[in-house]
Amino acid sequence: MVTKALLRTVRQRPRNRLVLAASAAASALVMSGAIVPYAHAQPEGRALAPALSKAAGEDDGKDGKQVLTVAVSQSVDSLSPFLAARLVSTSIHRLAYEYLTNYDPKDGRTVPGFATAWKPSADKLTWTYTVRDDSKWSDGRQATAEDAAWTFNKMMTDENAATANGSFTANFEKVTAPDPKTLVIELKKPQATMTALDVPIVPKHVWEKVGDFSKFNNDKQFPIVGNGPFVITDFKVDQYVRLRPNKDFWRGAPKFDELVFKYYKDGDAAVAALQKGEVSFVQGLTPAQAAALKNAKNIKVNDAPGRRFFALATNPGAQSKNGEKFGSGHKALLDPAVRKALFHATDRKTIVDKVFQGHAVEGEGYIPPRFTSYFWKPEAGQKIGYDPARAAKLLDDAGYRKNAAGKRTGKDGKPLDFRILCHATDPNDKAIGKYLQEWWGELGIGLKVECLDNVSDPWLKGDYDLAFDGWSVNPDPDFVLSIHTCAALPATPKDTGATDNFICDKQFDELYAQQAAEYDPAKRADLVRQMQSRLYDTGYMNVLAYPNAVEAYRTDQIKSIKTMPEAAGNIYGQDGYWSWWSAEPAAGDGGGSEGGSSTGVVIGVGAVVVLVAAVGLVVAMRRRSTAEDRE
Repeated sequence: MVTKALLRTVRQRPRNRLVLAASAAASALVMSGAIVPYAHAQPEGRALAPALSKAAGEDDGKDGKQVLTVAVSQSVDSLSPFLAARLVSTSIHRLAYEYLTNYDPKDGRTVPGFATAWKPSADKLTWTYTVRDDSKWSDGRQATAEDAAWTFNKMMTDENAATANGSFTANFEKVTAPDPKTLVIELKKPQATMTALDVPIVPKHVWEKVGDFSKFNNDKQFPIVGNGPFVITDFKVDQYVRLRPNKDFWRGAPKFDELVFKYYKDGDAAVAALQKGEVSFVQGLTPAQAAALKNAKNIKVNDAPGRRFFALATNPGAQSKNGEKFGSGHKALLDPAVRKALFHATDRKTIVDKVFQGHAVEGEGYIPPRFTSYFWKPEAGQKIGYDPARAAKLLDDAGYRKNAAGKRTGKDGKPLDFRILCHATDPNDKAIGKYLQEWWGELGIGLKVECLDNVSDPWLKGDYDLAFDGWSVNPDPDFVLSIHTCAALPATPKDTGATDNFICDKQFDELYAQQAAEYDPAKRADLVRQMQSRLYDTGYMNVLAYPNAVEAYRTDQIKSIKTMPEAAGNIYGQDGYWSWWSAEPAAGDGGGSEGGSSTGVVIGVGAVVVLVAAVGLVVAMRRRSTAEDRE
């Protein structure tokens, strides 16, 4: 993310960290009388679409339905909105549940969602929301303010329900619903995120039957009751998630008969499926994959500025809120001189040019340049640029000198050998890992690149020295800032907190508290930039790049689809449901322009034409097990 939630978010976030791999939802604990969603009949189909293969479920696509199939490389961590933090999971929840507010696809400004209007009191401590009266749960019951009040109160009173998005409600004093159309939230102190509460609202009559929120993954009984544009109808771990249109959605039903997120561990296999027409859309393309698709018949490549950052994270000494240390992080990385030396020996320009092949922007601050209000870059005297000689001097001066074998040794006389967590499914991690081995090796420092299908487990246990990290950033940056506060640490070493990387810095926390309570946009933006400056100076995070969103879709299956922002934005992983809700099926005659991305991409419900360059990119990363992230 993400949070509000958390990339490691994930209790993934342990909630979620970069995650991919694994496991998703595993055992759901359904307490007596648990969730029994209302079963809707499947909609009648229209024209045949070849997008859904038998591997995506029992439906082989020959029943006349128009199916939009999206290839994903990240495992669903949970179908519970209270636990999920990975990008694929939170993206699905944006489709299945309404949030109080949404983000305008044109410019990211706040627009109505489940709430049609909102108003703060004079002291900004009480917020009153008017809840729409034309939203129904997919089981036919009316969705009301009481559902929103119950959702927030559950998060306020049950720490397990606060796993993914608890940072949004930590400052709530009281939440009530005096009538079906009115939601009142009373705060302990002013909170700047009150028009950007990225929390899925769930149906009280379903979820109040759940017992242990830490174990209930909401993945055993279908369809799942929601009030978003789609209804989740089926799920198989590391295989697929199937959704159908919500015909009663207040904004209008989606145009495809079915939406399927189909899991591919191998990116080349996903691209091959796109070429064969077995899937409609593929995201996270590498430069080579994008180039191969550039001139393919009936395929368009979308290459746009992304909303995520790609970084190196160092283990600052894993700890819990009670102050207990744990994990096996290398002690030398607690020395600022060592961290700074490593970053001076890391060539961001080479990474952008050689690994991302130009489909990224060199990293600087924590917030991507796409978010102009919050974007920050270090001053000339503050910037840790590529300077191997400076790196060597820092180590020499700090007492980490080379021995006869050319190896840097620590104060204990042992060679400096580090480990870095790498996502086995992400070619960028592997490629950058090789560069780091070369660059740091010249300093006399060893590096073992540990590429795993599931990096979440060692990450959450603190059993790493460095790791490839990354998050998607929302229009409001509060969540990705909150994951570096002391409050995000796990309660005990056995618990999983919302922390991204176990950072706990008093100065950062003070700035976070100030920005969270600052309503003046300009003053808040300045505080956010100060937070980025502080995070940069601690040296625990090194943002290497801001990758583009490089993705492709079949024009003979998708006639048009909305990007965010509309003028050259991403399709997958949006701050909202705009892409899949707006997607319009092709005529069904196999038509569509045959050129590659160089001829332009027709995008948008109003047919906005966006010229795109073609070529690669990469995936995000979040919980720490895939190559993607949460929001």
